Amino acid sequence: MNANIQLIALTTSFLYGFIFYYLFKINNKIIKNKKAFYQSIITILLMYNVVLLYIIILYKINNGIFHLYFFFMMILGFYLNTKFTKKILNNVKFQRLIEKISFKCYTIKNRGDNHKTQSNQKRAS
Repeated sequence: MNANIQLIALTTSFLYGFIFYYLFKINNKIIKNKKAFYQSIITILLMYNVVLLYIIILYKINNGIFHLYFFFMMILGFYLNTKFTKKILNNVKFQRLIEKISFKCYTIKNRGDNHKTQSNQKRAS
């Protein structure tokens, strides 16, 4: 394997660490209020798919050759993404943006309830 392919594989592994972090966060949000059995099944399926996707990506890049430093780069990407995300979330402007998005999502989610109560209030007036 030449240096160009190794560099591409290292970069891909690093970026896959970022992707893995977001998939991990989504998985935690999905299984938050589920029973322990469903939590374990969903997590096992997620890990199976994540590993399979990583193997397929490595197969496309360098014929599936896996080195230990690819794994370390993926861990480094995951770790740096946790630190990066915490710094962004501590930013005041970004917190305001998240609050606006959360409020809009909340109102969209409850639009049917609000719409019904507003129409009932208009009829009562």
